[in-house]
Amino acid sequence: MSRLLVLNAGSSSVKFGLYTDDLVPAEVLRGQVDGLGATAKLVVAGETTPLGRTDAEHALPVVFGALGRHLHGHRVVAVGHRIVHGGPRFAAPVVLDRAMLDVLDGFSSLAPLHQPHNLAAVRAAMAAFPEAVQVGCFDTAFHRTQPPEAERFAIPRALHDEGVRRYGFHGLSYQHIAGVLAAEHPALHAGRVIVAHLGSGASMAALRGGRSVATTMGFSALDGLPMGTRPGQIDPGVLLWLIEEKGHDAKSLTRFLYKDCGLLGVSGLSNDMRVLEASDAPEAAEAIALFAYRIRCEIGALAAALGGLDGLVFTGGIGEHSARVRAEALTGLDWLGLAVDPAANAANAREIGAGSLPVLVLPTDEEGVIAAAAAAALTS
Repeated sequence: MSRLLVLNAGSSSVKFGLYTDDLVPAEVLRGQVDGLGATAKLVVAGETTPLGRTDAEHALPVVFGALGRHLHGHRVVAVGHRIVHGGPRFAAPVVLDRAMLDVLDGFSSLAPLHQPHNLAAVRAAMAAFPEAVQVGCFDTAFHRTQPPEAERFAIPRALHDEGVRRYGFHGLSYQHIAGVLAAEHPALHAGRVIVAHLGSGASMAALRGGRSVATTMGFSALDGLPMGTRPGQIDPGVLLWLIEEKGHDAKSLTRFLYKDCGLLGVSGLSNDMRVLEASDAPEAAEAIALFAYRIRCEIGALAAALGGLDGLVFTGGIGEHSARVRAEALTGLDWLGLAVDPAANAANAREIGAGSLPVLVLPTDEEGVIAAAAAAALTS
C-alpha cells in the first residue's frame, strides 16, 4: 500500500497533495500552508490550524506531521516537486539526488523568490522520506520547444551561450491545459491557442499543437505582464536611472522588482485582485486597467508569433475567477474574433466566448501534472 506525495513550496505558501501510485494517479488528499510569515495557517481535510509566524522551512515538518495522520498505513514511495527553474538543460522531469540539487542551486539567482524554497523542500522530503524517489518537475521545461528566435536576446553570443536567454515559466500549468485541450477540444489543441495563466504571478503562452512557441516571461519570472508585486515588462533604462539617481544597489533593486511593484505598486493598496476589485479607489481601478491592457497587448503579440489564432484559454486564480479582468482584457478584440458573453463570463462558465473564436475558462492543476511525473518515474 503506497502513496505519492506532491510538494509545491514557495515563499508565501506550501501546497501539497497525496495521490494513489497508479499510472494515472488519483488525488486522495490536498492541503496547503497559506500566509507564510506572520499569519501562517495549515488547511487540510477541511480543518484549519493557525501556525502563527513561520516560514516554509519550519512549516514543512508540520505538513509532514499532518500527512502522517492521513496516510493510514500507506508508505510514501515517491515525492514530486515543483521546481521553478531548470535552466537550458532540463526539458523533462528528473530524479533528484544531492548532486542534482547542487546543479539546480546554480539557477537560484534566476528565480530568487522560488528556487531556494523549492530545493529546501526537496532536502526536507529526502530527510523525512529517505526511501522515496524524489522527482523534480520544472516550470521552464515546457517552453524548451520554442524556436531559437523566441529564446534569444539581442546580446553578445557569449552571454547567450552562458545561459542568458528567455526561458519562460508556469510550464506545469500550460502542460495541464494542453492535456485538457487534447482530451476535450482536440481540434483546438491541434491549432493555435493562447493560454493566459493569471495569478499573483502571471504569464501567457502561445501553443501550436499543444507545444509552446512563445511566452511572455523571459530570463526570470519578472518579465511580461504586471503581477501582484512584480512590474512585468520594464525599460532597462528605468533600472539604470534607479541605480544612478536613487542609489539602488543589487539587493535593494531585487526587493523593488520582486516586492514593491505590480498591482501593489500601482494601486498603493494591495497585490490581491480581489481586494482591488472590491475597492472604490481610482488607483485600484487603474491597476486593474493596466493589467488588462497588458494582457490585450500580449494577445496581439502572441497571435503574431502563432501566425493567427484559433482560441484563447484563461486559467490561474485570477483567470479562473475574475470576470472583470477577463472582460476588460478582451475589450476591443472583436477584430481578432475574441469577445465574452456577459452572462457566461459572470458565471465563470467553462466557455464564455461570444465572438468567432472560443474563449475557455479552465482550472489548472499543477499538482496533478507533478503526480503523474512521479508515477512515471516509478516505472522507468
